[in-house]
Parts: sequence; structure tokens; C-alpha cells
Amino acid sequence: MLKRLRLLSLFLTGAIHSQYTDQINSNRPGVSIGAFAVGKGIVQFEGGFEFRKNKHQGYNNSTLNGSIGFLSARWGFLSERLELTYQGSFMFDKLTNKTSSQDLVYKRKGLLQNFLGIKFLIYDPFKKEEKTNVYSWKANNGFKIKHLIPAVSLTAGGNFILGKNHPYPYGDVFDVLYRPIFYQNLGVSTEKEPFFSLRGVLATQSHFLRTWVFVTNFILDRYLTEQTAKSYILTLTHTFHPLWSVYLENEGMFSMRYNDQIFRTGAAYLFSDDIQIEGSIGVNTNTRPSANFFNLGISYRLNFHKDFISAAEIEYKESKKEEKELKKTMKKNNKAERKRARKAKRL
Repeated sequence: MLKRLRLLSLFLTGAIHSQYTDQINSNRPGVSIGAFAVGKGIVQFEGGFEFRKNKHQGYNNSTLNGSIGFLSARWGFLSERLELTYQGSFMFDKLTNKTSSQDLVYKRKGLLQNFLGIKFLIYDPFKKEEKTNVYSWKANNGFKIKHLIPAVSLTAGGNFILGKNHPYPYGDVFDVLYRPIFYQNLGVSTEKEPFFSLRGVLATQSHFLRTWVFVTNFILDRYLTEQTAKSYILTLTHTFHPLWSVYLENEGMFSMRYNDQIFRTGAAYLFSDDIQIEGSIGVNTNTRPSANFFNLGISYRLNFHKDFISAAEIEYKESKKEEKELKKTMKKNNKAERKRARKAKRL
């Protein structure tokens, strides 16, 4: 879990260079993305399965029961600051239309998201390593204002719509009911989403009190279309055990067709350095439609990262080597001095 917590112990002790960590750094189970990339040479997959239930008061309480598969693929390349990222989700659902005297049932399937982009770390507040105060535990573990200074990244790329009959244009799962039936009978088609649109995410990430992380996302989605959407995501994560973390998340969405507030919570378990499993639940505040979510997922990484030795580590090793050579020289000089002293006594 995150994005976030596997970095904490390493960040604040100065034992990390840029984004790479000894343990997996996943964006799940929340939907926000952290500011840091996975690290150069890391290939990571984050997948999940969600059960979703919707009811729409605007369409006579028409209902939708859906199952969604999520897949995210992340590759750190060229630099610790760069990440190529793919985010996709595919939905199977049963929509029950209750706007007429007899219920109509639609069974559909299709992509909800198909995004490819690049993340770049703009600012890294942990680039300069902190020095450990050997005389004060409080100085090393207490709250510091500078820990609130966030890392900042920008993810930019495109949404790609595949297929001619996309069932969820602009992510609207009730699109088939959006226009009155008699308009459809007159040959007026439902709205079609263009093949390509732009998406950008500005992410910030702050660490404080060693076990807390606060992530924000500001998102501009489907830019270059008539349904450009804006949203934000706020995620607060807490590690209460070396293997366990929990989170709270609020997402706000704003567009011409749909405005909503979603709240999520969940927990993640670090199964191994390269595997994380998690679960979460969520609800929204809107009734057009209302929504309930239940999500299970897993993250797995392939670690091809080459160990990086920081300048501080090199300097430390050099100083230890010089210290060893100095002790050797002093021992040799002392031995020679004692030998000369013994000879002087004989004379």
C-alpha cells in the first residue's frame, strides 16, 4: 500500500536513493497514484477484482450489478524519476432498466479505462539524505515541518477507446438510459467517445511521523473532448505494523454529466518484499446513481534493479578504508618505535 509506506522507514533514515525501495511500492488498494516511480529496472503488475452495485433514482431505481477487473503495469526506465505506466479496467455487468412497465435487462461487457502514460518526478524532497542525530531519539523520530514538503510528479498520456460499440462512453455505465427511448427509435444515437483523449495527473506525496503518508492527485481527464472531467483524490495511509497498513480515501469527480463524492477504506498486507495483497470497500454520496464497492487485489514486482551506491555510502566506505590504513600504519610505527627503544636500552 501503498505508494507510500514501503518508502517510509527508508526515506527517513536516509538509506534510499530516489524511488527504489527494498520492498514493493504499490498504488493499490486506493485509486490515487503516488508521486514516486517504482525505480529503474523494476517491472510491476498491480491487479484487482471489484464487485460493484449501483442504483439510479433518476431512472426509477434502475440497477446495475457489475464485476470489474483491474490491471496496472509499471516499468521504471532510463532514470529513477521516470515510469511508463498502463492502467486498464474491464467490466462485465447486468443492467436492469425499470423506466418502462416491464423491466428490460442488458448484459454488457467492455473497457472502463485504457490509459497509457509516463510519470516524471518533478521534485524529490528526500534527494538530500538526512543525518542521524546519535544523541537524540526525539530529533530523529519527532515531527518536522520539512517532512510535510511533498514530492511532486506529473503523469501525462492518453485514453484509447477500442471497438466501435463502446458500452460505457465517458465511463457512464447508465449511458444506454441517458436519452429517452423515443429519441433512440428516431435514430438519434447515444453519445460516442472519441478514440483518443488526453489525461494528466499532478500527484503530491508527504511523509510525517514516520508512519503516515498523505497523497493528493489532481486530475484532468478526457481533455480534447466535449466531456472533459476534473477530479481530485486525497489518500491518508498509516502503517501500524511492519507488514500491515490501512488507508482512508476521498475522491471528488466533476463533469458536465456527473458529479460525485466517493469514500474508500481498506488494508494491505506485505506478503513478501515483492508481493502485496489487499482489500477495500467504498461508497458514494450521490443517488444518481448510488454505488457500493468491494475490492480485492494483489501487486507483484519483478526486480531487475541494480544496486545504487550513494555518494555518502562511497564516502563512508572510503573513510573506513582510510581509518583501517591509518591504524595499520600506526601499529607499524609503534612496533618500530618499541624496537628502537629496546635497542637504546641495550646501549
